[in-house]
Amino acid sequence: MSDDRIAKLYPHVPESLLPRSWSSKDRWQFIKLSRCNLRVHYNGQGKTHKDAASVRATHPIPAACGIYYFEVKIISKGRDGFMGIGLADKSVNMNRLPGWEKDSYGYHGDDGNSFSSSGNGKKYGPTFTTGDIIGCCVNMINRTVFYTKNGINLGVAFTDVPLGLYPTVGLQTPGEVADANFGDRPFVFDIEGYMVECRTKLRREIQCHSSPSPHGDDMDTVLKKMVFGYMVHHGYCGAAENFAKATNLYFFEDIPSIQNRQKVQKLIMKGMIGDAITLVQELYPSLLGNKPELLFKLQIRNFIEMINNLNSSEPQSHPYSIASLINGNEDSDEKMEVDHKPEITEGDRQPSRQALEQLLLFGRELAAENTQDEDLKRQLQEAFSLLAYRDPKQSPIGYLLQPSQREQLCADLNSAILESHGLPRQPPLEMAISQAKNTVGRMLEEGLGAAAYCGLDEFLNCSLKPH
Repeated sequence: MSDDRIAKLYPHVPESLLPRSWSSKDRWQFIKLSRCNLRVHYNGQGKTHKDAASVRATHPIPAACGIYYFEVKIISKGRDGFMGIGLADKSVNMNRLPGWEKDSYGYHGDDGNSFSSSGNGKKYGPTFTTGDIIGCCVNMINRTVFYTKNGINLGVAFTDVPLGLYPTVGLQTPGEVADANFGDRPFVFDIEGYMVECRTKLRREIQCHSSPSPHGDDMDTVLKKMVFGYMVHHGYCGAAENFAKATNLYFFEDIPSIQNRQKVQKLIMKGMIGDAITLVQELYPSLLGNKPELLFKLQIRNFIEMINNLNSSEPQSHPYSIASLINGNEDSDEKMEVDHKPEITEGDRQPSRQALEQLLLFGRELAAENTQDEDLKRQLQEAFSLLAYRDPKQSPIGYLLQPSQREQLCADLNSAILESHGLPRQPPLEMAISQAKNTVGRMLEEGLGAAAYCGLDEFLNCSLKPH
């Protein structure tokens, strides 16, 4: 359950990069750890401030968390309760309580003061002692830090905090003991509720922002055109017609052309690649001649579909195996001549020696093709690798036979047809979504905490829910 909870709190960050315990190496000598490095004990003399000792977590807080939170329970305040809870940079001296050194921040239990890169504290909150649970929340969206005591938010303690800080706890007098909770157990403070508030606020800001249209259209019209363009691009002819009537939009491609593209797409999605090639050559005579790489990609898929059709028959009905023909274990009295690149039809379910020889002959023709495209060479090699297995669908590359593998080929051919007519290869809606996802990814790379709550899929799902 703890892993599920942490994944929900920080969905954009691998668990391996999160602080999950105190570091057994990154600590002062007076610090002793126990209970899976979650409990901290003070083992020093505690005579002066020079006896202070701190420990950092195993990892810094990733900016992609957006908001990060941890809690520390005071098991014992020890002699004086000189305890500090907070954050520190990797370079900070661990022979000091958090907040006393540059690039460290702390909330101290003996006086309730907050310390920010200085030995001079400021009045912040109440003192804390044995039994109290102190939480520390880092908001990387607005670069602030606040603390909680027993589930109560004490307000902002620090502003303009840098990124890359480590959760830190410091002790100074004998008998001081504290337990950390980095999310393995439920927190006392409702951090999930706070995250929801921040996410909602951020989404409102995004929704209130309007982008100017280059054609002077208002945002509502822009969105309608994007949706309409998506329908037309993918061949949803009926839906596009109804949408156009309801919104007074005009078609930028005639309906028969859309229907033709739809026919081609349906053939590919059914695995009838040979028929799709024939139809494309009839409807768009120069298209594949101008795009030899696309034609070769279609032929490779045709080869895979031939294997797929052979493999769909009952194994015991195979009078000859592919492997035996490849290895030459079966003698053939006459070679079969093929005038065109064949395809096994849906009705041909009895894999004969002739069908297997057809498959191999087609494969030899593909192998003889001279292509400089390394990706196409790899695809062809993977297709040939299917022949090495008695049951290709159960092989490590059996995924090539899955119908889902036809989708990208379908999209590539559809885009090529549109481009040949001077239309966009990709609908504006998909371009906008792709751009938004790339932007969020770049924000995460640059350490912008807001990106943690700008996930497009999550944002759209939330926007589509009824309020």
